[in-house]
Amino acid sequence: MEWIDKYRDKARLIALLEAISAGAKKLRAPLHIMEVCGGHTHTIMRSGFAQILPKEIVLVHGPGCPVCIMPRARIDHASLLAQQDDVILLTLGDMIRVPGSFGSLGDARARGADVRFVYSPLEALRVAKENPHKLVIFFAIGFETTTPMSAALLAQIHALKLHNVLLHINHVSVPEPLFALLESPQSRIDALLAPSHVSVIMGSRLYEPLCERFHIPIVVAGFEPVDILESILLLLAQKLENTARVDNQYARCVSKSGNLKAQEMIQNAFVKRDFEWRGLGIIPRSAYALREEYRAFDAEARFASLLAQSVGKDNKACLCGAILRGAKKPTDCPLFGKHCVPTNPVGSCMVSDEGACAAYYKYGFVEA
Repeated sequence: MEWIDKYRDKARLIALLEAISAGAKKLRAPLHIMEVCGGHTHTIMRSGFAQILPKEIVLVHGPGCPVCIMPRARIDHASLLAQQDDVILLTLGDMIRVPGSFGSLGDARARGADVRFVYSPLEALRVAKENPHKLVIFFAIGFETTTPMSAALLAQIHALKLHNVLLHINHVSVPEPLFALLESPQSRIDALLAPSHVSVIMGSRLYEPLCERFHIPIVVAGFEPVDILESILLLLAQKLENTARVDNQYARCVSKSGNLKAQEMIQNAFVKRDFEWRGLGIIPRSAYALREEYRAFDAEARFASLLAQSVGKDNKACLCGAILRGAKKPTDCPLFGKHCVPTNPVGSCMVSDEGACAAYYKYGFVEA
């Protein structure tokens, strides 16, 4: 663990906090920083940064949790597909607990549906070969981080000529929702901590158009405590200099151009499409769909009439949508920690390991 100890070093953390505190005193107004990635939110909460950073540094949680942003209608799609005869539905573990109009996928499984969680999309190949007389549907989610893996699955299905595997694609893209948030008249975002896993695939240059359009400081940040504080200090420095650029704090993993092979895989398998985001509405060209030549593997196309039965209505008391926009905090929700807990989530933000509500609940957040 020596390689990671330096990113958790106490003396280094104290020095960074002192530097941030000194710089924050020079601000003319509070600096609202949105951490886009839910993984960053958990590091912030686990480390107690929300309580110990100077009051001039205001952290705002963003829509960087792929499970959280999935609208209820898409959860309904998964439930409807899972309940069909001779269907095996595969997805990631967190998706099984997200409530939809027909209950969660876990509820569907309790009623007899064959719902399984997988660690890799490629596990669908094994399941399909073991069950040649059943239809295997992979419910794919995630940002550009996981999109290449679904592209790899598609390539294998095609190469092996498997006829009993379909994909329900829910892969989404990072820049478009950030444009939507920053363009909103209600936006109170002054700087961005950009997600690092996405940046490994797409490169730090992905965020340059945001800098140019909104003149906003952006730093690609790693996940360790030192990474977070170093990135906040870089944002603070940009703000004090009145500059706007993309700094790459996570250079040990992220390059400017990203993983070109993975980007090629995405382009070969998918095209951009409009998509509904929980709390943000329909955002143009913010997600991926299978290219026309792969339509035969598209579960949405195969089951279009069935999926039209989706209800998609959210619980009106749940504030997940506002939390994902950065307009509210989990503690603002009247359901948080009472009716909505990890063992009985009302909203998606309480389900995922990257959800803001789950982070607040897990680490017992109390306002400073």
